[in-house]
Amino acid sequence: MVDRAEQRRARAEEADALLYLLLSKACDALGVPTEGVALVAVGGYGREELSPYSDLDVMLVHAEGYPQVDELAAQIWYPLWDSRTKLDHSVRTIAQAQEAAAGDVRVALGLLDARHVAGDSHLTLQLRSVLMADWRRTAKTRLPALAEACRDRAHTVGELAHLAEPDLKEAYGGLRDAVVLRALVASWLVDVPHPVVERARLDLLNIRDELHTVAGRSTDRLIADVAKDVAAGLGLSGRDELLRHVYATGRTLAHVCDVSWRRIESLMAKPPRSRRRQRTGGPLLLALDEGVGQHEGEVVLMPDARPERDAALGLRAAAVAADRELVLSPAVCARLATSAAELPDPWPGEARRLFCALLGAGQGLLEVWEAMDQAGYVSRLLPEWDTVRFRPPQSALHRYTVDRHLLETCVAASTMVRDVRRPDLLLVAALLHDLGKAVEGDHSVTGAVIAADVARRLGFTEADADTITLLVRQHLVLAQVATRRDLDDPMTVELMAGIVGDTDTLDLLEALTYADARAAGPAASSPWRMRLVGELSRRVRAELSGGGAALWTEAPPIPVPELHQVVGVGRLGVSVAEHHGDLQVNVAVPDQVGTLSTVAGVLAIERLAVRSAVITSVEGLGISQWTVAGSPPDPVRLRDRLAVALRDDGDLVRRLAARDSSVRKGVPSRVDLLPEASETATVIQVRAHDRPGLLYDVTAALAATGADIRSAHVSTLGAECVDVFYLTDSHGSPLEEEDARVTAKSVLDRLS
Repeated sequence: MVDRAEQRRARAEEADALLYLLLSKACDALGVPTEGVALVAVGGYGREELSPYSDLDVMLVHAEGYPQVDELAAQIWYPLWDSRTKLDHSVRTIAQAQEAAAGDVRVALGLLDARHVAGDSHLTLQLRSVLMADWRRTAKTRLPALAEACRDRAHTVGELAHLAEPDLKEAYGGLRDAVVLRALVASWLVDVPHPVVERARLDLLNIRDELHTVAGRSTDRLIADVAKDVAAGLGLSGRDELLRHVYATGRTLAHVCDVSWRRIESLMAKPPRSRRRQRTGGPLLLALDEGVGQHEGEVVLMPDARPERDAALGLRAAAVAADRELVLSPAVCARLATSAAELPDPWPGEARRLFCALLGAGQGLLEVWEAMDQAGYVSRLLPEWDTVRFRPPQSALHRYTVDRHLLETCVAASTMVRDVRRPDLLLVAALLHDLGKAVEGDHSVTGAVIAADVARRLGFTEADADTITLLVRQHLVLAQVATRRDLDDPMTVELMAGIVGDTDTLDLLEALTYADARAAGPAASSPWRMRLVGELSRRVRAELSGGGAALWTEAPPIPVPELHQVVGVGRLGVSVAEHHGDLQVNVAVPDQVGTLSTVAGVLAIERLAVRSAVITSVEGLGISQWTVAGSPPDPVRLRDRLAVALRDDGDLVRRLAARDSSVRKGVPSRVDLLPEASETATVIQVRAHDRPGLLYDVTAALAATGADIRSAHVSTLGAECVDVFYLTDSHGSPLEEEDARVTAKSVLDRLS
């Protein structure tokens, strides 16, 4: 087994020996004494944490009036530069070092780890004593700036526990924050769980060592291209296991940082001792609930509380802390994890109520759940949680690990609890909906099985457990149907009505869909997706209420009375508008087979990514409305390009082919017939890797078969497209069965 810590110390000792020799030779060559001058290692070198390609961070400290100090420094630095050693160097007196530390908090942190290497050890000792005393004396005035710097860094770089390609040093919860925690401890204002922090720090250092070895250079970013080799070097099974390890370590350090900063903020908010009222006795506790109190910004247990007798006490403390956005004391979490009484199966009503209150607390849930999770209390409450802890996201649409995504879904769902009749079912479904991602197969199906067991264990009735199970099983269907089916087709509404069964369940599923999308990220919760989900839900709600499927409430793509505004010479017109936060391009062209593919090709050449398309015919014109992403195009230029392409699309085809040739192909495309989707049209679904001109190729292939596109529903999810087309023949009827198969094969052949 490789002892990487010993390897880091060996690198530091090798650098120490070299610097010792260089200082001795330089002093001899210049005829100056070694008294009054010292080489001091700072930063990571001072902590003896040199990875294979780390810089040497060295300071030459000298007494006031020391002779020829610049010449001495040059004779030390130049041999290092000649050997291509990466060097971060400085030359300072003790007073200058104090001034530098006072002016830059990052310099101050590095100097706190100053370690003697060569020369006058008394000078190094004096430097360390002075800098440490300055830090402790000024900590209360300097820590707010350090806290702000940490927040800015977290905002810019992100959290180590949620990055697909994490920065092991700069991300929040990384090596930089481990250094910050050392500085907080050195201030004597707060203490941290040293074994926990040290273990996490060493884990990250070991990963960085292997990252340097694999990459062959200095880097802190664990990119996907090297992650597999880094995992192999660490004896891990692959990239996913490595990322789970990184996420777990980053989450641990981030949690300790959060708690430490909250305690420091509480300390800073206290009035000076001279103004405090003198009192005697134990700590002042403010009672919040039965057995639960508050002390200095943290929720604690009252002295007479007995978690080993009261099984619901932990949930009560957690719900109170989350509701008030307070910290749940780490000591309390540890006590609950080890000594709290087991909840019976099924849970009593009070425990279930407190659990749902915790899930519905909004942002306060995140830090409280993290504290319980770090201590192991969550695993006692919900053993299934361990299967998704720190699990990397499986889709580019998701910005969080699976466990954090579930919590963020609860936070989003908490804003909609007044929109549904049973908010408790919504919140529990939000927490459980992706638990199936730890199991092979469709996570909606496997998750539904897990959710059914959990719901019954929580004490829900059979009917309520069935509702939670349905929500988990169908948590993706509303968005999928809304973006891939024709909302004007009665079968679309009938399909969804048959799935949900009643309006209460529909309300819950709609709210869960919104919450899941918002927690996933902007790509999943774009305005056009959410608008389509809302419109489909409205129509299904009308159907379930007995009023029949409602008609689309918005105007047609381009209202008939306004056609003259976009139709110009040759019955061709283009307009561009903002609508519900989306960029929309409206096009009117002569209604004939093949024009849709031409429009799609022109939009691709203009670098407009199509999110959705709706097509209709009005007075002999083909009217299409395109929801696109990109810079707003010039409608006049777009119209001119379209006019040229409609006359001769040869140049359009060549330009699309040139752009397409530079794009790496994804997995093979799929084209499926969906006979159950409509009784009035033939429906085909195309799944393909996104690329320039993809929609042009599909629509051109359809045009070549003579099929008429009644409507198109285009969805781009990350790098993948799912496009659904409703096709009819020249008489407006569904295609014959054989014609439908030929059409689907034609599209697949074109994409292949």
